[in-house]
Amino acid sequence: MSGTSLDGLDIVYCHFTYTKSWQYKIVDCTALEYSKEWKAKLGGASDLNGKDLTLLHKQYGEFLGKTIYKFIQDRNIEVDFIASHGHTVFHQPDKKLTLQIGDGHEIAVNSGVTTICDFRSLDVALGGQGAPLVPIGDQLLFSDYDYCLNLGGFANISFEENNTRYAYDICPVNIILNYLTRKTGHDFDKNGALGLLGKTNTELLQKLNALDYYKKSYPKTLGREWLEAEILPLLNETELSVHDKLRTLYEHIAIQISQSISKKDFKVFITGGGAYNKLLVNLIKQKISSEIVIPDKNLIDYKEALIFALLGVLKMEEQVNCLASVTGASKDSCGGVVYSNQY
Repeated sequence: MSGTSLDGLDIVYCHFTYTKSWQYKIVDCTALEYSKEWKAKLGGASDLNGKDLTLLHKQYGEFLGKTIYKFIQDRNIEVDFIASHGHTVFHQPDKKLTLQIGDGHEIAVNSGVTTICDFRSLDVALGGQGAPLVPIGDQLLFSDYDYCLNLGGFANISFEENNTRYAYDICPVNIILNYLTRKTGHDFDKNGALGLLGKTNTELLQKLNALDYYKKSYPKTLGREWLEAEILPLLNETELSVHDKLRTLYEHIAIQISQSISKKDFKVFITGGGAYNKLLVNLIKQKISSEIVIPDKNLIDYKEALIFALLGVLKMEEQVNCLASVTGASKDSCGGVVYSNQY
């Protein structure tokens, strides 16, 4: 799993069983920070021409394959298959465009393990958003919670209503917080300490909350392109300090999340890197009337990777792994492309 915030590569070794319902175990896991070179390559991928982007797609696949091979060898484990999310470069489903790089042939060849990737394209072809894909895992593995809230590059939420699973992206989180934090020389805002140095600016907050995306009904998803077109201009046109911008964004994020969890006395399961941010979590707690549950470190950090492993299991079992109720596609589907290690 590689997220939009470019934190690094999450690798999780999982075991799944099925007896009336799906059960999981995270056997081993690791998070590998990207080198400066890989951060630069992936961060600049959207600006590449077709030839260079294709080359990066192959190179990144080779990197993933070799990295996973080392993980397997170091732990002396046997793996049935690899389920790879890849790294998102483009996501504009309204144009039927979504691209996650990391060539499956390269991963399979360099790891020696059958690989499943490209989980989003089929849903987009069926008229869907191609995202979020995690809600099927929320439904099958975490149904004890009324809401599953992920605080990653973007905040997204998943919930059950009238026996149907719904989900959507709420707003940007770490992708924009990290963008501003880097201007202070830090990679991320630990516990919101930098945000606490600033003050909420009412004018900027009102402009952020008035963005058209927040008025749309779900299904809906966000991508880097939306951030660059809608959020960055608002931040760049103001002369506020970085700390004031950060503090205002924290307030904006908490408001948008609270509007997505308006019901009282529900259980909200929070994962993703933002779950470590004390300022952000405290602001959310102040604005909602539900019980917040934050799990152990492995689930905070690796829930998305865990669920992509489950998507791979469902693909191999030829079961639905993408819900039309979530993405807006014409029907449920079983997404992903299998690249055999038999070469």
